[in-house]
Amino acid sequence: MAQTIENEPATAKPTSSVRVAVVDDHESVRLGLKAAFQEEGYDFVLAAANVDELVDGLDGREVDVVVLDLSLGDGSSVTDNVKRVQATGSAVLVHSIADRVASVREALAAGAAGVIPKSSATSTVIAAAATVARGEVLNNLEWATAIDADRDFAKAQLGRREREILHLYASGLPLKLAAEQLGIGYSTAREYLDRIRAKYVEVGRPAPTKVDLLRRAVEDGILPGLDPDGGDGR
Repeated sequence: MAQTIENEPATAKPTSSVRVAVVDDHESVRLGLKAAFQEEGYDFVLAAANVDELVDGLDGREVDVVVLDLSLGDGSSVTDNVKRVQATGSAVLVHSIADRVASVREALAAGAAGVIPKSSATSTVIAAAATVARGEVLNNLEWATAIDADRDFAKAQLGRREREILHLYASGLPLKLAAEQLGIGYSTAREYLDRIRAKYVEVGRPAPTKVDLLRRAVEDGILPGLDPDGGDGR
C-alpha cells in the first residue's frame, strides 16, 4: 500500500523551515525524537510531556506538525488532545502503540493527519512528519488496519444520489455524461463528487483520484469487485 496519497505536485519545504514539536509523556522518547529531527535539519521548536505544556510552551507560536503520543498519562482524552493541538495551527501526527486500534480510530476521526507506530524506525517517523507538514494525509498500513477493524467507522455515509454519481463516475463515465444520465447539471454533479470525497476523508479513506474513488466504490459494495491495478495491497 502506498505511503502517501498522490496529490498534485508540490514544492517541498526545506527541512530547515519545517517546524516540529513533540508531545510524549516519556522523556526518552521526547529526547530521542528531538535529537533525530535536529540532526535532519528540522526546526525543532518544543518537546512537551502533555498538551497543556505544549500550548503554554508555544505561547501563540505555530508549528507545522506535532508528533503526538496517543496515550498520555495525564487522563486527557484522545479527541481533546488532537483538537487542542489542531487549534494551535498545527497538523497532528499520532505516534501510537500498534495495538490501540480504537484510540487510533478516535484520533483519525478527530482530525489527525495520520498515525505512525512507536515501533517504527526514527527515519520513518521523520518521513511521516514531513508528509504531514506538507499538508498531505499519511495513508499507511496502520491507518488501514485501524479503519478495517471497524467497518461501521470506515463506511462513508453516502446518500442515494451520491452513490449513483460515484457508481457512474467510478465506472469510467466522464462526470458530464454521468450528470446527463442522472438528469442533473454538471455543477450539481461536481458538488456531489466534492461531497463524496469529503466524506471519505472524514472516515480516514481519502480518495483524491478517480482510481481511488473506484477502490472506495468496490470496497463499499457500490461497484462489483473490479481490480483497477492488479491488487490494492489488501
